[in-house]
Amino acid sequence: MSYDAREWVWDHSSSKGTARMVLALIADRCIDRRCIAYASVPTLMKRANASRTAVRDALTKLIASGELAPLPGRKGPRGETYYHLPIAASFLGQADEEDRNAAPQGDRLSTLRGPESDPADAFTGEPDNDPGERIPTPGETGFQPSRGADSDPQNGSEPKVNGKSSSSSASLTAATQWEIDDAARAWLRHDGHLARLGEHGLRAADEKWRTYRATWAPRPAAAWGADWRTWIARERTPAPERPNLRALPGGATPLAGGMTRAEAHTAALLAALDEPTGTE
Repeated sequence: MSYDAREWVWDHSSSKGTARMVLALIADRCIDRRCIAYASVPTLMKRANASRTAVRDALTKLIASGELAPLPGRKGPRGETYYHLPIAASFLGQADEEDRNAAPQGDRLSTLRGPESDPADAFTGEPDNDPGERIPTPGETGFQPSRGADSDPQNGSEPKVNGKSSSSSASLTAATQWEIDDAARAWLRHDGHLARLGEHGLRAADEKWRTYRATWAPRPAAAWGADWRTWIARERTPAPERPNLRALPGGATPLAGGMTRAEAHTAALLAALDEPTGTE
């Protein structure tokens, strides 16, 4: 079952980083010791918490290493790609053969009876059914794609991450609703940004960040926190000649005397034209 394929990844796979996580996620969806399962890139992105580019690069590395092989012409119920773990299947098949050879003759029947001890079927590369064909189940209910998302579990041990019971959509929030948590406050003090910007400068930087991020799509709180810290770290220290941080959108920054920067430059040019040069 998926436990054996997943354990092979953790104990024997040579993959690393995101590639190792992606391979383990695919192995977790295997329903028998042939190590065949389907998965989509969006599902792997969500469960590995990785970008589309990272997941695609991981799949490319796994296929190049021989630990993963796509099955051309075979698709899941929603167009997912079918994958085969050939090295894992070979390893589990050899383990089964050793178990059968080591078992006493009188126990041979009981050893072969369970699904965990069945020899791995010879892999021919042909799909068990045509793409899109209904897979009959007990009671003639069939498989109905409209009843679930593309990340429905393929076995009982796999958690369901979509649907009404999922909290992934509830954990997303807009930038304007994100609140500075204790970790962010500790970071401000530890890295000296609170002392560098001051309370006023920090409030101005926070307001500007929320203005610029207001139109962005909702994200998890952790993602907003990382983006906010990056923004604060880039802010300049307020100075007398630069009383405010980078101006918020929608107008020029007023200078002393109520003039804008453009008006101050114009006044300086006019004053220079009125000064005597000694050549009159």
